Amino acid sequence: MAHILIAEDEDPTREFLTRALVHEGHQITAVADGGEALEALQAATFDLLLTDIVMPQLDGIALALKVTKDFPDLRIVLMTGYADEHARAHNLDALVHKVVSKPFSMVEICAAVKAVLAAPARPSG
Repeated sequence: MAHILIAEDEDPTREFLTRALVHEGHQITAVADGGEALEALQAATFDLLLTDIVMPQLDGIALALKVTKDFPDLRIVLMTGYADEHARAHNLDALVHKVVSKPFSMVEICAAVKAVLAAPARPSG
């Protein structure tokens, strides 16, 4: 299956996502913030970045902007529990593959990840 990088500052949510996606057969690397995500991206190759929008230091949107410049083929799914952040993320439609609203169930997040991984790659450029 896929190698997925999870960037989520809330321990219970990060652990839930890890368990759910490992159960689906994915290889997971989970980190607590955007800075750690950038370090992980330098150390390994990932198929998908699943990141919270609201995080300390480097938020998910800033992370997505940086990642798409450095890793243009990486698929990105943003998560948020805030309506204003959801709207802000939708302004990044050219960069982000999906925005998932919190709270979500295991079935919902696994379906979102599966759909993004199955979608055709976006043209680079």
